[in-house]
Formats: sequence, C-alpha cells, structure tokens
Amino acid sequence: MPMSAAAEYDPRLVAQLTCQTAGESHGRALIALIEGMPAGLRIDIGGVNAELMRRQGGYGRGGRMKIEQDRAEVLSGLRGGVTLGSPIAVQISNRDCRIDTAPPVHHPRPGHADLPGSLKWLTTDCRNVLERASARETAARVAAGAVARQVLREFDIDVVGFVSAIGGVQAQVAATLTSAELRASRDANEAYCPDAAAAPAMIEAIHQAKVDQDTLGGVVEARVFNAPPGLGSCMRWQDKLDGRLMQAVGSIQAIKGVEIGAGFAAAALPGSGVHDEIDFDPTLRNSSALGFARRSNRAGGIEGGMSNGQPIILRAAMKPISTLLKGLDSVNLMTKEAQRSDYERSDVCAVPAAGVVVENAVAFEIARAFLDKFGGDTMTEVRAAYDGFLRAARAM
Repeated sequence: MPMSAAAEYDPRLVAQLTCQTAGESHGRALIALIEGMPAGLRIDIGGVNAELMRRQGGYGRGGRMKIEQDRAEVLSGLRGGVTLGSPIAVQISNRDCRIDTAPPVHHPRPGHADLPGSLKWLTTDCRNVLERASARETAARVAAGAVARQVLREFDIDVVGFVSAIGGVQAQVAATLTSAELRASRDANEAYCPDAAAAPAMIEAIHQAKVDQDTLGGVVEARVFNAPPGLGSCMRWQDKLDGRLMQAVGSIQAIKGVEIGAGFAAAALPGSGVHDEIDFDPTLRNSSALGFARRSNRAGGIEGGMSNGQPIILRAAMKPISTLLKGLDSVNLMTKEAQRSDYERSDVCAVPAAGVVVENAVAFEIARAFLDKFGGDTMTEVRAAYDGFLRAARAM
C-alpha cells in the first residue's frame, strides 16, 4: 500500500533521534521519551540534573520553583549508566501534584492558551488546557536535550545559551568568546547574562516589574561551537537545519520570534554587507570549518539549510509571561460577562530559564541532525562514520 503524502514527508520517519514529552503541570510527573540514541554512550545523570536545576533558577522565577526539586529518573534505556539503544524514558516527578483537586478556571488569560484551547476542546474550564500548555512541560525538553548533548560532547561540539536582553536592557556579548568563557560569565549572575555590566540593570528591571505587578520578556541566544559542516540538507525542505532549529525553538512556550545569524537585520542591508566572504587557511584544516575561513559570520553558521563549519548563532524573542498578578480584562466563559483574568502562580520574568530551555532544545536538534548524518546502532559506528567523513573532506 503506498504511503500517504503526509507519511512520505514526515521527518520522524527518517530521523534517527526523536523525542516526545508527556505530563501536565500539576500531574504526577513529566516524561521525556527519547528514541534513536545509539548504544554504548555513558549518560551523566548529574549533568542532566544540573540543567534541570539551572532551569529552575534565574532571577524573576515564581513560587512554583521553591516547591519543585526537579530530578531526572531514568526508567528505561540504560544499563549501568550506558545506553542500550532502546528507548530512554526520563521521568521528572511533580511535588505540586493536585491536578484532580485544582479549581476550574473560567476566566481566560489574554496571551495564554486558555481561550483558544477552550474553544478547540469545547470546554468552559481553561484548567483542562493550561495544565498541558504550561511551560512546566519544558522541564522534560530540557532533560531530553541534556541527554542528547552528551552525544555532541563525544565529538567536542558544545552549546551555550544565555540572556542577551530583558525588557529594554540590552547586553553586549562579544562574538569572539569561547564556549568556556561564555559559560563562566553567564553563570556569574542570576540574569544568566555574560555581560557583567548589563546583568544588574536586568535584575533591577525585573524587580520593578514585580513592584508594578507586571511581567517582562526578553531575548536569549544560543551558540553552537565546533559543529561540522553538512548537518541538515538542501534536498528536502523538511531537513533544512535552520528550519528545524526554528521549529524546535519556536515551539517553546512564549517564544514569538527566532532568527539565525544577522536575522531580520540582514533585510535592511545590501548583499555585500550580509554574505560572509570565504578564504582558505591550511592552518585551519583540522578545525570544524575544514580550513575554509570566513571574514564574518552573519549567516550564523548555516547556509542553504546546512551547517557550514562556523559557529551556529540563534536568537529567540520571548514575550512577557501572560499571567499578571494584577490580571487583565477578560470574559467569564460561563456567563460571557466581563471579568478580570484569573491568577495562576507564575513568574515575573522567565527569560533566564528560557535561555536554558532554548540551549537544550538547540542541543537536541543539533544532536538529531548529527545522528541523521553519522548515525549508527552504536557509538562505535557513529565515531567511525564521523572520522571517515572528516578524512574524506580533508582530502578534497
């Protein structure tokens, strides 16, 4: 029987590495189901828990993070801490587990999934929607990314996410910083911002928003170091690396815009001010760029839907949290009368946490593209494929 058009072009049918999440905000637990991980990779659960802890931190987080103590429990897929090649199920238990007793929500919050979800599923109780739409789901995606990035570390590929703007406060982060320098300066403050001068102003802006019973958004950035050229493809639009990254990051709760490299700024410039001219430097033959140097990186490390050996640069714009302490004008779905929106315990600003989520979402997608190109049943086969590609590329 021939496949339908939808099945034929479903990227999940060709991708080796996939992830599904399950769980509600106040349900028993969150689950990440990771399939396609090669056998023979030692998983550092401490590294996964460190990412979950970072996600819970950052200035501006609400009371929920004081309740939860996110820890990853691997239910399947490992033996002695090493992958078997079978599906990996990771569970993050919720301490605030009250989905069956939580009160109904009849006053949808503007900007949240409440109203469109209530209309979609024909219910006047927004609770049914918000439990799954909640950003609590991102804990599972962080866990999945933290597992997947351990494949990347075997090949010296590193991903670092950080905050570059909160409200009107803009950071200045040099493009020349190494991954180690970025990580160290980012972790030195609660804004998760590598710019030591901008971080205090960001924290003050968040504090003022709390005083005003308001919320703040911002911009986060992720940089991928040492990714080889050729991840992604130009042959099918579904396989283009930039599109895959944009979908992965754009699906994160409250993200409203994603750009790669110069992004929207490129639209205002002539081609001579956008495209990255190419040189060849034999001293860089052993680098990720395989000797092809660029005078700039406005493409953000991706051309034609494929990585080009330069650092991959991605930025995401996060809107302010839609749950305001002072509420917003809304409608009671039961009576259709005007009423202020309900308050669900929330954050004043979750941009620092979003930086952690974006970082791990990018890491998962880069690992997925890496295994699409170099994948095998075991890490031994992945290593052989990767080394074979480098030998062939350097012999060109």
